[in-house]
Amino acid sequence: MPVVLLRSPLRDLAGGNRSLQLPGSTVGQVLRALESTWPKTTGWVLDERGAVRQHVNVFVNGERASADVSVAEGDRLHVLPSITGGSR
Repeated sequence: MPVVLLRSPLRDLAGGNRSLQLPGSTVGQVLRALESTWPKTTGWVLDERGAVRQHVNVFVNGERASADVSVAEGDRLHVLPSITGGSR
């Protein structure tokens, strides 16, 4: 199974897990498995159409990926939520 690596606040919504093995053959399927396993993550990564949200970055083995990208056993998906704001 692919391995999903989460950063805060998604990690907190997934029971504090930093790394999860989830089933799926595409990024979208894996992220839907995340939502199914950890319902508090629903709506944070995927939008209503099943696409990765505009301000969320997903990388598969270091390459930026959309929901339709294929994944294989042992692939690493990094899910990085946007950090907004900044200094004045």
